[in-house]
Formats: sequence, structure tokens, C-alpha cells
Amino acid sequence: MKIQDADVKKRLDVFVSEAQGVTRSHAQGMIDDGLVLVNGRVEAKNYKLRAGDEIETMEEEAELLSAEAENIPLDIVYEDEHIIVVNKPSGMVVHPAPGNPNGTLVNALMYHCKGSLSAINGIIRPGIVHRIDKDTSGLLVVAKNDDAHIFLSSLLKDHGIKRVYHAIVTGHFKADTGTVNAPIGRCPSDRKRMAVIAGGREAVTHYSTVCEYKSFTHAKMELETGRTHQIRVHMSHIGHPIIGDTVYGGGKTPFEKANAGLLSGQCLHAKELIFPHPVTKEIMHFETDLPKEFISLIEKLKCLS
Repeated sequence: MKIQDADVKKRLDVFVSEAQGVTRSHAQGMIDDGLVLVNGRVEAKNYKLRAGDEIETMEEEAELLSAEAENIPLDIVYEDEHIIVVNKPSGMVVHPAPGNPNGTLVNALMYHCKGSLSAINGIIRPGIVHRIDKDTSGLLVVAKNDDAHIFLSSLLKDHGIKRVYHAIVTGHFKADTGTVNAPIGRCPSDRKRMAVIAGGREAVTHYSTVCEYKSFTHAKMELETGRTHQIRVHMSHIGHPIIGDTVYGGGKTPFEKANAGLLSGQCLHAKELIFPHPVTKEIMHFETDLPKEFISLIEKLKCLS
């Protein structure tokens, strides 16, 4: 779509909301996910449109879907009337999308919470403040009302939620600690993938070594920003793809091929979540054990050393 004179100086999120017939928060989610390009580049949601701008949207028609409550077991770490913290298993999609219309975390939450979820993100993402990939396991905080959602979303935007992940990556880092500061956007040659690209959105990942094994490293990562596939893209970018992550360069080593039965995707786990409670402001610190598949891989890596 080419910008007309009447839309010049309009905010990008407002324009997308009007053009796509979706809520402004949904439009902002599309922009945050890199599903909106301005002249082929990702821009911030408050970008002011200019004459001649070309807008491309890649929304996957998620609004055509609806979410139904399903009696699916949840690993609940904490719950009160405002929030619920869950430990998502690998293989579970967070919310309905084309190809995954049911069996998601949202379907399970709708059944468990019986209507008590924030409505800010619409009918297919109720309560969802942040997401992790289907094959990534670990902690998510979900909002049970709009006030909690607004508070947590603001925290997330201002880097007020600490998110710590563990992964097994290929190779060894040059130093025990480091930071990847490289912008991320949609891959120009494959819109289903993300990539480090000029003009992408700021993305910062801090990493450190937990333990080294022969040709592999158990690493800890802390997100400063939260771009789609950020850790996976950044680790691949510095030459240390996460094992099992065939989308971003993993899955190629003999060890991975020999242990394919333990790998259902990238070996990545959201292990810690720290944030102030939306009402009491008490600092909440949640931590989960590594999944059994992750531990099994570590035991096998020990035998290589």
C-alpha cells in the first residue's frame, strides 16, 4: 500500500489498525512481530508516515480464528487473582494461529481461568503478555485482567521483566561472558525467518557460559529486548547455533543426528522470570528445573568430554 496525502504524519500503528480493520493493540503486535514493513524495513509503531511510503503487511489472518476453552493440563507455578505463571512444555504453541487452531496454551488457560483473562490482545491472545516459541519450554506470565496486562506490558517495554534462558549451543564462546547487540528483522529472502539485518529493530542478548563440553556449551542468556526468535537468531549470528534449531543453523552435527530422538526443536528453556507484582509491587522470582530432555542431553555431552 502506498501512503496517500491524508495519511501523512499518521502513526504507523494507527494506519495499520485502520487499514487492516484490527484493534490498535493488535496492529502494534503485528509491528512488534516484524509483520509490517515500511519501504522494506521494520519501523517502530510510533513511526510517522511520509508521502510515498510503501507499507507491506504480512499478517497471517489470525483474526479469522477463534479460541475455544480446552481441558489441557497446565504446569502452574504461581496464580492469584491478577496473574498466572505457567511452565510451558516444548511442543506447545502459545496461541492459536494458522496451522495450530487448537491445543495451545491459550486454549488451556481459557478452560482453567474460565473467562478470567485480560481481553487486551483480542479473542485469540487473551492474557498473553509475552510469548516463547513452540519448541522452547519454560516460564510465561499471563495477565488475568486488563490492569495487570497494562502494567506488565509497560514493564516489558521498559526492560522491567528479567527473563533468563538456558540453551545448549554448538562450539565454545571466545569469552565466558558477552553481549550480542545486533538489529533483527524479517529475513529478506524468507519471510518466515528472522535475521540480523540493517534497519532491523534493536536487539540485545547477554550470554554467559554455564559449562563447556566437547564441541558444545551449556549457556545462559538474558534478554534485554524481546524480538521474535531473538536468542536463536543471535546465537546463529555469532556462529553458535542452538542444537536442534534447524531453522537457524543447528541440527547439523553428528551428536545432534545421533540424539535426534531427544530433540524436538531448539534446546532452549526459559528458566527464570523476575518482575514486580502488578498490584503489590513485591518482586516475584520464579525459576524452573531444566526439562528432562535437556538434562539427558547434558548427560550425553559429559560422555563426550
